[in-house]
This record gives sequence, C-alpha cells and structure tokens, in this order.
Amino acid sequence: MKTSPDLRLQRLLGEPALDALRQRLRRRFELADGERTLSSVHLSNLAPVEYSALCQLTGRPSRIARSMTLDIADLDARLRAAGLANSLQDALERLDGPIVAKASLRKTLSAQWSALTTSASDEGSPLLRAWLQNTATSMPLLKRLGRDPAGANQLLAATDTVLRRLPVEGLPRSQLAAETLGDAHALDAGRPVATLVLSAWRLHERTGTSLENEAAVETSGGAEERLREVWSRAGVLVNELARPALFLNLPATPDAPCTWVPGEPAYLSLRQLVRKPYSWQVDGRNVYVCENPNIVAIVADHLGANSAPLVCTDGMPAAAQRILLDQLVAAGANLYYHGDYDWPGIGIGNHVMRTWQAASWRFGYKDYLEAVMVTPKRPRDLDIFGVEALWDKELRLTMDTQGLAIPEEAVISTLLNDLSKETE
Repeated sequence: MKTSPDLRLQRLLGEPALDALRQRLRRRFELADGERTLSSVHLSNLAPVEYSALCQLTGRPSRIARSMTLDIADLDARLRAAGLANSLQDALERLDGPIVAKASLRKTLSAQWSALTTSASDEGSPLLRAWLQNTATSMPLLKRLGRDPAGANQLLAATDTVLRRLPVEGLPRSQLAAETLGDAHALDAGRPVATLVLSAWRLHERTGTSLENEAAVETSGGAEERLREVWSRAGVLVNELARPALFLNLPATPDAPCTWVPGEPAYLSLRQLVRKPYSWQVDGRNVYVCENPNIVAIVADHLGANSAPLVCTDGMPAAAQRILLDQLVAAGANLYYHGDYDWPGIGIGNHVMRTWQAASWRFGYKDYLEAVMVTPKRPRDLDIFGVEALWDKELRLTMDTQGLAIPEEAVISTLLNDLSKETE
C-alpha cells in the first residue's frame, strides 16, 4: 500500500511537472541488481524544473545545466536527516507506490522455472523427462503455454498423466482425454496439454528407432492431418473413419481378418490399421502406388485378381494411407510410385518417394514425353517454373517446355501392362 508522503516531500519531488523525473529514477531501481546497492545515477537531458528540484534535494547550488550525477548514499542520508524518507527509493515509493526490482524478480522467476523442471525431470515419466532435457524445444513451449511456473506445473502434471498411457492400441483421443484428464476435449487440437504431449511424442520418435521420417511428416498435408497422423503413430485415433486407404490385392497372412476379396478394390480405415495392424506378406515384393482412385477401379476392371498389389494415396496421403504405407515398408515391400504429370502431382511424388523411399513407376521425363506424343493436342495448361522432381532432374524442364498436364488415366495402358506382368 502506498504511504501518504510528507507534504514537504510532495513539494520537493511529487509535483506533476516532475512525473517524468520520478519515473526515470524508479526505472533505475527497477533494473538494479538486487544483490548490489545502487551507488549512483547519472541523469541527462533534464528539464530546468527537474534540475532545480534535484538541486534542492542534494543541496547543490542552482545553475543552468542539463545533467547531474546523484550520489545515492549521500541523498539517502539527506532525506533521512530531513525526516522526509528513509532513502530515495523509499521517497519514490511513498509518492508513486512500490518499486519492483525486475532484475531480482527475473532471478526469482528463473529459479522457480529451474526448480519446476528439475522436479518434473526427477519424478516424471521417461517420455516427459526426455522432453524436458531437450530445453531448446521444451522450455519456450512450456513458458508460452504455461505463462508462469504455477500454470506450467499444472500443464506438466496433466501432460505426464497422458504420456504415461502412451503408446496405446487404437484408443480414441476423446476417450484417452476423458480417462486421463476428465475432459473429453482436453486433447483436442490447439489445447495446451495436447500440444505438449505431441511435442514430447515427436521427440520420442526422432530419438527412438520407430520412425525416421519426422521431417517428411512436418511438410506433408495440412496441420490437422499431420496432428492426426502423429496421434495415430502413438496408437491414438482421431477421426478414425475419415479417408480410408484404398488398395487392390494386398496379400495378408492367412490368419489375418481380411474383409476383402482378390480382384476387388477394398478400403481399410485408420481405425482398422491401428487397432489391429495387419501382417502383410510383401517381403521382397513390388507394391505399386498410384495417386488417383480411378486407377484402382480401372485396374480392377481389366486385371482383377491378376493385378500386382496396388495402393492409392488419393492425393496427398492422409493418416490412413500413411499408416498403411508405413506397414508395407516395415514388412519389406518395394514401393513404386506413379502420379499425375502436373505440379501438385510432382509434389505428392516427392513426398512419397522421400518418405517411403519409393522408386519411380514410369514417372520420369522420358515417360512424360511418350505420354505427350499420344495426348490430344491442346493449349498449354501448366504454369512455368513448377516443382522439381527429386527422382528425375530433367522432368521439371521437360514439363515446362511441353506445358501439358497429363493425368494418370491417360497412360493407363502402360500401367496395366506393368501390373499384369508382375503376376506372370
């Protein structure tokens, strides 16, 4: 509480014309190191009324000047002797309220943050401890979301509760949130605990042996899709029935609960892929990957059960497609990819080939030129300076030169030929 100042102190230093001067002095005390006494203060660019007031406080003769160095110990003694205040800092606090030593406050706050993370590192789960040790990631995020040590402590406790449950096997995110935090929406996108949990799980993946494609995850699809996929890799289902993975003739082990028949296109949802992962019999086999669902339908019509295994990304792979491709690669499959000859198609190709080390399936510049030869003539429909193909440095220049976008369906006869030969 601010103490009512002595009327003499009010006349000497408390007038409105001296507000700016008092604020300058207060800032010096705020920024002072709490472990060392402020010994002197130099003030420049003083207004005449400010200089005159300081002369009265220090007992110096009044003259025309713009700067003054204050001996704080001497000024403190003068104020005490006059019965005005115990010190200059006391005088400023009597006039305008308490002065918070920001340097001391920062040290105290830093000590509180350090104690918080030390305690969590000692008592938290292995996932939480590993995340906290990566201070470059954890501390900025924790301070932003927690705002202060007390709030961060609550977030850490909630985050640790969730991390102790991971990984799970096909548990809906809302159920996990309800069981661990008592709120079915506590792990929704954008919620603080969800953000911390995902950050810790990503670090676990990068430092563990389960995944090596974190960089690809960060650059594929939209933000919501990326989050859904990270959750799914931890066994947590988010919108588990959205965009199921389309495929044809994928061979599973005889005891697998197959719901599809050879020769017919089939779907597996994220729910099915995560809850009970399939054992695929693809070790050393070629599995072909296309971009568009129409390709799967055409192949089924023409080849049926005589087609090689085929998977569709349905554009940029979503969570279900990514999990299926992860499983196939883990089972030893050799992936071959083909997509549309347009810039979005090249971008999807880059992602598939980088993430799953897929090879090009007739998706190079020579294949493009052959497709141009049989494509009906039409005006240019490709923007120039498009996307460079990681697997073929000549493809972008060739597509820039020809200027034609060619869909997969236009080269289906060539694709059918490859798929049929695989089964001979």
